[in-house]
Amino acid sequence: MKISTQTDAASAYFGERKAVELIAGAGFDAWDFSMFGMTGYDYKTKTFSETAHPLSGSNRLRFARELRHIGNECGIECNQSHAPFPSIMPQIRDWLLRAIECTAEAGGKICVIHPDNNGSPEQNAEMYNELLPFAKQCGVRIATENMWNWSRELGHSVFAACATPESFNAHLDAVIDDYLVACLDIGHAEMLGSDTCAVEMVEKLGPRLQALHIHDNDKLNDSHQLPFSMSIDFPPIINALKKVGYPGFFTLECDNYISSHRGERIAEDLRDMRSAAKRLAEMFENL
Repeated sequence: MKISTQTDAASAYFGERKAVELIAGAGFDAWDFSMFGMTGYDYKTKTFSETAHPLSGSNRLRFARELRHIGNECGIECNQSHAPFPSIMPQIRDWLLRAIECTAEAGGKICVIHPDNNGSPEQNAEMYNELLPFAKQCGVRIATENMWNWSRELGHSVFAACATPESFNAHLDAVIDDYLVACLDIGHAEMLGSDTCAVEMVEKLGPRLQALHIHDNDKLNDSHQLPFSMSIDFPPIINALKKVGYPGFFTLECDNYISSHRGERIAEDLRDMRSAAKRLAEMFENL
């Protein structure tokens, strides 16, 4: 079982080039390409715009290839990516196509693209069906992810697209294409109000599950913390992954662990993350 973590938090302090080097230096097998800087989204005007980020301009493919080269030189690969969001606005489609293209240039095989939180399976299928022909040309599978909304009144998460096994499978069924797969966010599945749990999600997604976002939380908030540091019970989840023959990487998305230290102990934080990921991988391998 290979282990990975996303570039997001480290790149916020040191840039993507250094982030790939640091992830390799910590002992990970792969890097998850965060593309959140590709576009700016104004929540007031609900519009997308270009940014000063290298992924936003005309040289984005060259930049993605450069990151791939850095990874190769360091002995690690890009296993997957995460496209910008939110997906609610049609204007994001062009940016999602760019994200898929950059994923391919970086060597990634899966691009995680959020569904519209409040969209039906049929509404989200329209977006995915529009993107899939290009994704196939690039040799990149699209992974949809289990989402959540927040109720201030209830004080916990409430239903959003793919939040339950029934909704997740309905989204996949609305498309029926091998190039649309599932990325299970374990932390999202374990939040109060999700009406499910990570074990149930794994069991009911079965072979459709091809990617993971792994992090810990207090079973209430989307904490994105280091595995084994909070309240999620990981052994039953690893058992379920083993039973369904999960074939992908163990990819951490616990960037708040780095952010909580403001990048001041980045190498140590990444080694801590590597140790947690390796512990999960060894649990899987020993079953």
